[in-house]
Parts: sequence; structure tokens; C-alpha cells
Amino acid sequence: MKKILNEIQQNKYFLLFIFLFSYVQTIEIRFQTEREINWYTFTPEAPVLYFVNAGILFLIMRFLMIYWQKSDNFNFKEIFKIFGTSLLLYLVILNIFKLIIAFIFDTFERNFNAQTFLNNVISDFLNAFIYGSFFLAFYYYQKNQKNQKQIAAFNEMLSETKINQLKNQLNPHFLFNNLNILDQLIEEDKAQASDFLNEFADIYRYVLQVSDKKLVEIDEELVFVKKYFKLIQHKYGKSYQLDIQSHQSKGFIVPLSLQLLLENAIQHNFGTETKPIFITISINENLRVSNNIIQKRNTKSPSGKALKNLNEQYFLLTESQIKIQSTKNQFSVTLPIITEA
Repeated sequence: MKKILNEIQQNKYFLLFIFLFSYVQTIEIRFQTEREINWYTFTPEAPVLYFVNAGILFLIMRFLMIYWQKSDNFNFKEIFKIFGTSLLLYLVILNIFKLIIAFIFDTFERNFNAQTFLNNVISDFLNAFIYGSFFLAFYYYQKNQKNQKQIAAFNEMLSETKINQLKNQLNPHFLFNNLNILDQLIEEDKAQASDFLNEFADIYRYVLQVSDKKLVEIDEELVFVKKYFKLIQHKYGKSYQLDIQSHQSKGFIVPLSLQLLLENAIQHNFGTETKPIFITISINENLRVSNNIIQKRNTKSPSGKALKNLNEQYFLLTESQIKIQSTKNQFSVTLPIITEA
């Protein structure tokens, strides 16, 4: 009983539509028959009867759907079978009730003569066809809505899983690169190595904090990048220089994306104090990270895996892509600024 009440509550607007339709239908039939409007035209007993009959038809159709329907998708053969059988069963059940009532009130000859019976069957069939069509349209509309929500939830879950996989690829990369720097500093300058380790611990704490986030504020990421670049200077000094030009810094970006782009510029370019690599972060409508090019000698061609990884994260989150521009002397990556997290 509780389940039935829940079904009624969930489908109350559809049931209200069915009742109102039956009411309008009754008024139209009475007006066509009597050609006048009076108090009887609006009495509700006929609409209630139509509504109850429609409810019986819906129960029959729902019962057959549960036991005959093999797929949640729209299958014309299945629907035709269910709909046709439902109409037949409905007409049989309805006429059994009419027959019982006719015997009780001794109206068999009036209601079941050849002409009256045929007219009633045709009228009942047409009504059942109309109300049954309403039910099918509503039922498959609900099914479609449910399927769309499931697909959206599945895609969101899939995207989150993919993003987490991509982040898990970045975090170890970040960790091992800086451990290599630490290893070199330990041999060269233990005091500097100690300072580096303390700064690195503070920075890696931020990395762990944002690992569960899809997006971070640009201001937050800029603070992190400045600290991260100090780590770079522990090893390279002024061979790599950073300039941040921020005309507006409101909005969001993918976590650690700036760190990845700085690392990319350092990894693929050979900077010295006499010929440094100038890395510029400029923020306007988009965020652009650019650097001059001084290629390292005797190195393998860059795989571009890190940038592909970043581009895939942006696409999964926003369906936008990063923009990469490369000339003989300049390389730049433009990130879309996301207005809402």
C-alpha cells in the first residue's frame, strides 16, 4: 500500500492531467449530445469513472511491462505486444464488470443488444487507446529522464576517475624531480639542501591538499608557483627567471598546471646566467605561460606527455582545450580561465 501511495505521489501531475483531460472530454461529449450547457454538463461522476477506468488500464499495462519487457530501451515489437494485449484485457475486464452490473440491475437487454454493445466497445477501445498512449508517452519520458541522469552520473564518475588517474601521474613526477634536485644539493651544499627540504615539504603539503580538487583559484596557484620557483633557484640560480604580469587574477584553473608549465620550460631549455630562460606568466582573458627557447643539446625529442595530460584534464572538466604555440624563438601555452568552480 505504501509503495502505491509513493507511486501516486511521484506521478501526481500526470494523474492530475488524466483527470482534467477526462473532465474536458466529458464536457465535450455532453455538449455534443445535448447541444446545451447546464449544471449536468459539469457534474464530476463521469470524469471520475473515466479516471478509474484509466487507472485500471494503467495497472494492466504496468503489470505486463514488468513481466514481458526485456529491455529498458524502446522496442517497438515489445510495446506493440504489451499495448495490444493491455487493450484486449482491459476491454474484457471492463465488459465483465458491465455484465455483472447489468444482471444486478436487470439492464442486460438495454446495454448488451447488438447495436449498443458494438458502440460501447468501439467507444471503450478509443478511450483506452487514447489513455494508453498517454501512459506510454509518460512512462518512456520518465525512463528517458532516468537514463539521462544515469548516463550523466556515469560520465561524471568516469571523468573524475580519469582526472584522478592523470593527477596520480603528475604527483610522483613532481616528487621525483624535486628529490633529484635535493640529492644534488646534498652533495654540493648541505645547508642549502636543508633549506630546500623545508621549503619542499611546505610546497608538497599544498600539492597533497589540491590533489582532491578539480579547480583552484588563480591567486592560490600563483602563491604556490612563486614558492615553487624558489626551489628551482636553489639549483639553477638566475639561469631561469620568472615574471608574473597579472592584470586580473579572478577565476580558476586546473591545480598544479602552472607548476607543470614551469617545469616543462626548464626541462626542455638550457638556461645560463649569461643567457637565461625568461618565463612569463601573463593573465588577461586567458592565462598564458611563455618562454624563450634555448634548446638543450644531445637530448631526446620531447614526448609532450605532460602537456597532453594537462590538455586532457581541461577537456574532461570544461570541454575546453589548452592552446600551444611554438616558433623558432618562443614557446607558449595558453590556459582557459574558468569563471566558476
